[in-house]
Amino acid sequence: MHFAAGIAAPPLLSGLAAADTYPSRPVRIMVGFAAGGPNDILARLVADWWSERFGRQFIVENRPGAGSNLATDAVVRAPPDGYMLLLAGSSNAINATLYENLDFNFLRDIAPVSGLIRGALVMVIHPSVPAHTIPEFIAYAKANPGKLAYGSGGGVGGITHIAAELFKQAAGGLDLQHVPYRGVAPAITDLLGGQVQVVFANVAPAIGYIESGRLRALGLTTAMRSEALADVPSIGEFVPGYEASSVFGIGAPKGTPGAIIDRLNKEANAALADARFRTRLRGLDATGLGGSPADFGKLMADETEKWAKVISLAKIRPE
Repeated sequence: MHFAAGIAAPPLLSGLAAADTYPSRPVRIMVGFAAGGPNDILARLVADWWSERFGRQFIVENRPGAGSNLATDAVVRAPPDGYMLLLAGSSNAINATLYENLDFNFLRDIAPVSGLIRGALVMVIHPSVPAHTIPEFIAYAKANPGKLAYGSGGGVGGITHIAAELFKQAAGGLDLQHVPYRGVAPAITDLLGGQVQVVFANVAPAIGYIESGRLRALGLTTAMRSEALADVPSIGEFVPGYEASSVFGIGAPKGTPGAIIDRLNKEANAALADARFRTRLRGLDATGLGGSPADFGKLMADETEKWAKVISLAKIRPE
C-alpha cells in the first residue's frame, strides 16, 4: 500500500506544481472559424479576461476549415500542458456524426474546461410568406410542399442548417428546400431579395431587418426568450420539444492536469459572474453557462446525441 501511494504521488504533485506556475508563457486559444464572427469575438473576450487575471497573454489563433475540425485536431495533438486550448461548441457536437472518418473522437480526446454561453437563433421569413406565427407557417408549408426554401450559413452541417432540419422534423416532416451559403450574411441578403423564404439566423445580423419590417421574426430557437427580441416567442411554445442553440465552451487536450483545468474553470466562472463581462456578452445575444468541467462535458455529450439523431434522420452528409 505504501509503495502504491508512493507511485501515485509524483503525477499529482507534478500537476499541482504545474498549476502553481501556470501559465509561464503565452497560451493559445484555437478557433475553428475566421476572425470577426461570433466564435472569434467570444474567444477574444475570454482571452482578454484571462490575460488580465493570469498576468500572461492569451492569444486567439484562427484556424478555419472543415467545420472547425482543423482547429480541433490541432488541440487534440497538442501537448496536454494547458498552453493550447480550444473554443469548442455546437460544431464539435454536430461534426461527431456528420464526418465519418475523423482522426479524433471529440468526447474522448478533448477534456472539458468550462461552458461559456448558449446563444439563440431566430427564425425569420420574407414578408411575402403569408404567416405571422409558427402555426400559420407550418400550415402554409404543409399546404405548399416543396415551394419554400430556407437558406443556411456556413454550408452543410452548420448550426443554422441543423436547427432548420430539426424544425422540419419536429413540425411533422415539412418539405422545405435547403440552399446552403458560405455565411449567414449572404443567406440574409437572398432572404431580403426573396430568393429564399426562410433563414434560421443569429440574432445580431438579423435584428435590424426585423425592427425595420423588412423581415418577419416568427420564433426563437431557445427555450428562453431574448432581451433583444422580447416580443418574439420561443418555437418550442408551439412545437413541443423543439430547442436548438449555439453552445460554446473551452476544451483542452486529454490528459491536461486537473489542477490547471480547475484554475481555468474558476476564472471562466468569475468572468461570467462579472457585470462588465456580461454586458459585453449581450452583443452576442447569449446567456452564460458556467459550471464545472463535468457540467460542460455532459452538455457536449447531450448535444452530440441530439444532433446525431437529426443528422441520421435527414441523411445529411458534408459537402
